[in-house]
Amino acid sequence: MPLNTSLFQQRLEAWRESPDREVFRDIQIGLEREALRVDAEAGLSRKPHPEALGSPLAHPYITTDYSEVMIELVTPPDILGASYAFLSDLHRYVYDHLGAERLWCGSMPCVIAGDPDIPLAYYGESNPGRMKTIYRRGLGHRYTRSMQVISGVHFNCSMPEEFWRQEFGGQPDPDGISERYFDALRNLLRFGWLIAYLFGASPAICRSFVLQKHESLEMFTPGTYYGPYATSLRQGSIGYQNSQEASTGVHADYNSRAGYIECLREATATPCPQYQDIGVRHDGEYRQLNANQLQIENEYYSPVRPKCVPQGNEKPTRGLRQRGVEYLELRSLDIDPFDPCGIEPATMHFLTALVVYCLLDDSPEMSMLEQAEADHNMQQVAHRGRDPEATLRRGEEISLRGWADELLADIRPVCDLLDGAYGQTAFRQAWEVQEAKVRDPRQTPSGRMVVEMRESGDAYVEWVLQRSREYQEFFRARPPDLELRARFDRVAEQSRLRQQAIEEEERESPVSFEDYLAAYEAQA
Repeated sequence: MPLNTSLFQQRLEAWRESPDREVFRDIQIGLEREALRVDAEAGLSRKPHPEALGSPLAHPYITTDYSEVMIELVTPPDILGASYAFLSDLHRYVYDHLGAERLWCGSMPCVIAGDPDIPLAYYGESNPGRMKTIYRRGLGHRYTRSMQVISGVHFNCSMPEEFWRQEFGGQPDPDGISERYFDALRNLLRFGWLIAYLFGASPAICRSFVLQKHESLEMFTPGTYYGPYATSLRQGSIGYQNSQEASTGVHADYNSRAGYIECLREATATPCPQYQDIGVRHDGEYRQLNANQLQIENEYYSPVRPKCVPQGNEKPTRGLRQRGVEYLELRSLDIDPFDPCGIEPATMHFLTALVVYCLLDDSPEMSMLEQAEADHNMQQVAHRGRDPEATLRRGEEISLRGWADELLADIRPVCDLLDGAYGQTAFRQAWEVQEAKVRDPRQTPSGRMVVEMRESGDAYVEWVLQRSREYQEFFRARPPDLELRARFDRVAEQSRLRQQAIEEEERESPVSFEDYLAAYEAQA
């Protein structure tokens, strides 16, 4: 049965009648966009992270992810339109410092020559810098480096304090807020397949990414494999998925904050035989931080995470335990190759409405069976989501389109509520865009990609490279904002000074890396 209940109707009606519904205008959105730096032939850059962009260790907006050539652009939390504008400004600034390089606008990688072709991100020789690089080295040994350079967009969402006061009828406590965020998180897991269907944009991959053709893939061109009905191979079985549940026994508990924290704490403290075989050190060099099921908590992949803004070198679960959940991080978004910033404003509007819907709707605890169904549904949509006959599991088999119609019908009044709060029609317009995708899979980003590649005859790499060139020209054609450039220059310089201060402090008061790592792990 659908999860829409009278509780949802009661909450929705209360907000419709509330004179304070404008609080929704203060929803805070943050974006994190990953992208590979590539050369003119769609190969990985051979250059280090541009020094002019500042220190990846300490810069709040421009850093690197897994690889030295994998840039990550981060916006501070802000109201909806401001987040996209800030991300656009970051792109314009970054392109001032990339020379002939461009940012790859696809989630699946460009041409790669195997793991040796992928340099690890470098953060300097301080203990926190070394820890970040060693952690990435461990990921490479555990899952391959190629898997780590799959890129995406993270959508962070937090509700304003006044929203919680209205929901709780007074000053809420962090425990109550955390419980409601976990309610929303479970619903986002239940409905996460809808995100892959509507916004998945990785139906094809470069042949260099896989050593042999996956059973679900077909040859599109000599250099490209694709799924005829795929939406998001990034989210599928050939994408970046943890193997912990099947091979190491890690399984997150999303039914409570305490249960979630305990599962991750246990996984970061439990040795794993297959990772012990890798070894922690070899010839004096760290191969991974440890041989446990998870090196650190962030290694556990989930399409949505409960998050708390970290303080210093704090473990994520320590912050969750002490201050509670402060925002939700949706991690299942592919890079949108049809938008210069990798995510369309309409997508942001719809995702905001989806999060609000998941907060207002009832959310019973998830059994192991229901979690398995959610995983199955994500895989089904990733590989066969555009199949008109696609079915999903919800206790029993249900058509994908039928369930999508139900969800969109429930989300529509939320979009109307938000439009009323904002005094606009952007949420309803974004909803209509998604409804059209459900009616016609060819209008999804994955469907559009396949159609355009077929019409042009381009391989995956050729098609993405052409769009990446267009976006390079798009941003460089924008007149530079001298005031904005000066601001970003100051932030870059401050980040370099911050890294220098960290390294200088360690020289004055030396702490061995072993002691530093032990202190970090002792936070549990």
